[in-house]
Amino acid sequence: MRIVSLLPSATEIICSIGLRRQLVGVSHECDFPASVEGLPTVTQTLIDGGLGSAEIDQQVRSRLQTERALYSLRTEVLAELRPNLVVSQALCDVCAVASTEVEAAVSALSRPAQVINLEPASLEDVFHTIALVGEAAGRSEQAWATVVKLRRRVDAVRRRADAIPESERPRVAVLEWLHPPFNAGHWTPQLVELAGGQDCLGNPFAPSTTISWQQLADSQADVILVALCGFGVQRSLQDLALLQDNPSWRVLPAVQTGRVYVADGNAYFSRSGPRLVDSLEILAHGLHPSIHPPGAHTLLAPLRKSATLA
Repeated sequence: MRIVSLLPSATEIICSIGLRRQLVGVSHECDFPASVEGLPTVTQTLIDGGLGSAEIDQQVRSRLQTERALYSLRTEVLAELRPNLVVSQALCDVCAVASTEVEAAVSALSRPAQVINLEPASLEDVFHTIALVGEAAGRSEQAWATVVKLRRRVDAVRRRADAIPESERPRVAVLEWLHPPFNAGHWTPQLVELAGGQDCLGNPFAPSTTISWQQLADSQADVILVALCGFGVQRSLQDLALLQDNPSWRVLPAVQTGRVYVADGNAYFSRSGPRLVDSLEILAHGLHPSIHPPGAHTLLAPLRKSATLA
């Protein structure tokens, strides 16, 4: 089995079920686990480097209107790797090579290869994608064992959160972009509810959308979690610094009470792989630290009036 992954979450799934040695190529954004470093990269971005968040947003919107994809395949590398399984996704146009380009490149290979597209919109969907990859790679038993362990961790959070009274469940707004603001859709509202919060921006199991500052103000969020798609904590803090003089930001209840948190959106909340369960544990501890213990990957540190969840 020779596997090529075209997105970071697929790489994490593949490695989580014991297929690291079968993984021969990854996307340019795959960075976890550390053992994938140095593998040939089969994708490249079409977005210019060194841009600010507002400029990235403008370029993304412009490209999606014309080209429908932000990444392209390095077809010559793909051909050299001779995969017989290619794992891609059709969930988000921003994060994927166009499916037509993938199909054309695979059909041109010298030997047949199977392509599977992962399209999870919920936590349960993510578990099904793990099973799907396991079945395609002949590792169904290992995949289901991984899913069982992940479900146990989710159930532990759910049981603790069930005891939290409705009056003690904070209204939570999760933002995956700031310039302009985007709510976090798909599985994120589900994570909020499981952790013992109330998602106040809605859009569960649907793509994230641009929102206005007025919509954010109207949400009356008690807690704001900033988990920017593709950005780690330090890059996210740069964007947050730009909001300090924004009057719409300063008057938000969560900002005034110091309940703004920053998470590594690149590593956790944006990736639809096994670390979404880590994301749940991070969020749960941040919302109710006296009820939910810190997860293995949770770190709380003071950040002026806020805190960093890394």
